[in-house]
Amino acid sequence: MLSGLFSDLPGQDAVVAQLRRAAAAAEAVLAGQRSDRGGVAGGRPPGLAQPGAMTHAWLFTGPPGSGRSVAARAFAAALLCPSGGCGQCASCHQVFAGTHADLLLIRPEGLSYGVKQTRDLVLRAAGKPTGGRWQVVLFEDADRCTEQAANALLKAIEEPAPRTVWLLCAPSAEDLVPTIRSRCRVVTLVVPASPAVAKVLIERDGIDPARALAAARAAQGHVGRARRLATDPAAAKRRADVLRVPLQATSLGPALSLAAALVRTAEDEAKAVTENTDEPERDALRQAFGEGSTGKGVAKAMRGMAGAMKDLEDRQKSRATRVKRDTLDGALLDLALFYRDILMIQLGADVELANADTELANGADLHQVAAASTPESTLRRIQAIMHCRERLTLNVAPLLAVEEMTLSLVAG
Repeated sequence: MLSGLFSDLPGQDAVVAQLRRAAAAAEAVLAGQRSDRGGVAGGRPPGLAQPGAMTHAWLFTGPPGSGRSVAARAFAAALLCPSGGCGQCASCHQVFAGTHADLLLIRPEGLSYGVKQTRDLVLRAAGKPTGGRWQVVLFEDADRCTEQAANALLKAIEEPAPRTVWLLCAPSAEDLVPTIRSRCRVVTLVVPASPAVAKVLIERDGIDPARALAAARAAQGHVGRARRLATDPAAAKRRADVLRVPLQATSLGPALSLAAALVRTAEDEAKAVTENTDEPERDALRQAFGEGSTGKGVAKAMRGMAGAMKDLEDRQKSRATRVKRDTLDGALLDLALFYRDILMIQLGADVELANADTELANGADLHQVAAASTPESTLRRIQAIMHCRERLTLNVAPLLAVEEMTLSLVAG
């Protein structure tokens, strides 16, 4: 019954089985509570519910692209569906669209999630579900909580409302404070194999098998990114531009030019994202405060708009910075993956290469690139890329951080 909900989670059989048991146990809990009130008789759904399978707080972890937020949303659909997770009813569709009345979907848009936002969320989460089942809080990127926000979140998880279920998502359990992760049941997702991802692209999107497998390898198990690489020429071009860096960064001048191009690409993407959202948000705020209207109280309301507009612009600036940083980080991961392939060839490791099907600049071949350097220099280049990623999280000017990295790639 639940398999359709989890169809976008290739290679996660153990996780899917765990969530199936938990959803069945949650249904049994509801049935028992209804029976206590003289309603529907209690009892376990056939063969799935197990004592202790369900709990009020879950932490979904896994590397980017493993599907932690996909798994959390599918689990939310199973909890809120009157049929226990049919995948076809209005409730299931509303969960996947993010519009269900009993689903609080939190997606931090900025660099962090503050204590005021968290306190508001805790108040909303304490309410009773309108549908009589569960109030589900799905918190993506919960690792972006500030220290104060984490403390506010901890209080809600320690003393949850009877029908509230918290679903937190983070790259690893260590990204959350120990007091929170110790109160959650951890669900760990793994990077799915490329053939499993390719199968999803072939069956769900009708993509050519060869192209699907190449995209799956390049995306390293990230279903969404593999789909974009296979279907969006612009995304494929951006990745191809990034993979030209190792072959073109041969001296000081090209290294600095390539660094500027990487940063400019990230800025352009951030600008494209923000242009589609910023002005509509500002227009909606002006309308809410009555701009252009007449009548008693309008002037006073308009005077109060300045502070609200300043808060909105601060959030939009933080969102643009995050998009720019995430875009740059994706490019750096593509670079690191390229050098990982080179290192594997140099060491003679029998592993799948992410860029085996990638056309490199000037007709170069991965084995030719590997033969032109040593494993030690490849490791230094990988370290330079990871150091650049770390510096970006510390708010170092992106251009300076990337220039330092490209110069290190030249030096080897």
